[in-house]
Formats: sequence, structure tokens, C-alpha cells
Amino acid sequence: MNTNRQIPGECYPCVFEQLHSLARVTELDAESGKVLFEHSMRQLLDTGGKGIVVQHLIRSATDRAIALSGKGADFDPYRAIKKQSNDMALQYAPEFRNKIRQSPDPMQAAVKIAAAGNIIDFGAKRHGSLDIEKELRTIDERAFGRFDFSEFSRRLNSAGRLLYICDNAGEIVFDRLFIEEIRRSKPDLQITCAVREQPVINDAVLSDAYDAGLHEEAAVISSGSIYPGILLDETSDEFRDLFENADVIISKGQGNFETLLDVADERLFFILRIKCDQMAKLSSVPKGELVLMQGGSTRPA
Repeated sequence: MNTNRQIPGECYPCVFEQLHSLARVTELDAESGKVLFEHSMRQLLDTGGKGIVVQHLIRSATDRAIALSGKGADFDPYRAIKKQSNDMALQYAPEFRNKIRQSPDPMQAAVKIAAAGNIIDFGAKRHGSLDIEKELRTIDERAFGRFDFSEFSRRLNSAGRLLYICDNAGEIVFDRLFIEEIRRSKPDLQITCAVREQPVINDAVLSDAYDAGLHEEAAVISSGSIYPGILLDETSDEFRDLFENADVIISKGQGNFETLLDVADERLFFILRIKCDQMAKLSSVPKGELVLMQGGSTRPA
């Protein structure tokens, strides 16, 4: 057990919301929903939230919910939600592609649209509380609390290999637009996108990435991660090799930010929307704002 890992008390309400959402989308009856909550509460009580992270808890709860549903081990509770997110984002993709290409600084515009795409997150918002269409209509109006674009641009210009760690379905459509612009700027750059190994909340897996057409712009692999985040010691050899040898690493979303921030690597650039008080504390950026934040020595104290 890694005793440095710990679930902050501030994260408990969000965990409970995710359990509610999971029980709903898995269509558990009242008794099975109670069993699911008891399963996670027991895990928290037994550990005191120490030696584990939220990602461990959500993976365990997802496995338990799937088992309780009786729908088979391959059941993906969020499959329909992920398809809805991808389909809706794809409807808006031509509009945002035009915004990027008509911008006086297309790369900067592409970064901002990729960051704003992180709104599509049922892991941070209760299922049913997020108006995706409304969010997409206002996606380019979001403010940045931190924007380390100069350093990102400098490193990208000299890079030969880019690893892009994806987050949610829907959001990956905007990642594709960003990668399209990177390709236009650096056609010889080797780009690999990594998605989750197994379904967990609305995080993208290989089938979601293919639905979004991400494979048309980059090589797409599984990271080997079964969690809504990247715990490096629990990823595949292929992913760790890519991580080790990449010149630039883009990490999308909250789960990846939470699990990779302490890696303290200046090759890392975190792109996400700050969705809760805990993330605001870690990033020193107000809740609701977007960030492009370099890892390593440039991270806030």
C-alpha cells in the first residue's frame, strides 16, 4: 500500500454523487443501490481514505455495480452517455474547426477549445445535471486562470514525440481538433493518444476514440489504466515506454491531473477545467476556470 496516497475529506461528497450516478445508469434497484454504497463505505472505513485514491474507489464501485446489475462483465454503464457526448460534440466540430483555422493564432485557439471541451465530465457533475448543448454553445467564452502557452509552444516546436493522454468521451472530439492543428503545424511529429483500458465513468476507451475519429489523426492505444486517471505503476509497459520517451506529454482532465501532478515533470502540460475546491487548491486557480499548466518546477507552491 502506498501510504502517501490519501483521499481528502473534501472529495467525499463528490464520491457520493458518483455512486448515485453509477447506481442510476446501471439501473440498480433500491436494494442493490444500498449494497453498492455499503461496498464503497466499507472500503473508506477500512482504509480511512489512506493508501488509496479516489480512482481506486471508483474502479471498485464500478466493478461492484456491474456485478450487481447482472448484465455481464462487459457491460459499460456509461456507453449510451458516451455515445451521446461524442455525437453532440461531433455536431459542433465543424464550427469549432472553422474557429481555429480563422483565428489569428490557430494553435492558441485549438488549445483553448480542447481545454473548454473538458466541460463534458459526468465524473465531476451528477448525471443529468449537465446541459451538454448549452455548454458547447458557450465553450469559447471560458476564462483561463493559468495559460502556460509560451512554454508549451516552445517545447512543442522542438518535439519529435508527443503523448496525448485522453480523458472523456465527447471531449476527445475537441482533442481531435487540437491534434489536427498540431499536425498542420508539425506534420512530422509522432503523436500517440492513450485512452483507458476498461470502461469507467465516462472516460474514453478505444471504441469511443474510434467513434470520434481520433485514430484518423494519431496512433491510439490503451494506457492499460483501468482507473479514471493514470497511476503510472498500474499502466502497461507500452504506455510507460511512451511516457518515458515523449518530448511533450499532454494530460487532459481532472483524473489525470490528480494522479500525475506529483510526477513533477516539465514535459507534462495539464489541460482541464477546475471543477471543485480540491482542484482549485492544487492548481491555485479559481473553480470554474480553465488551465494550461506546465508540470514540474513551474507548478504552484
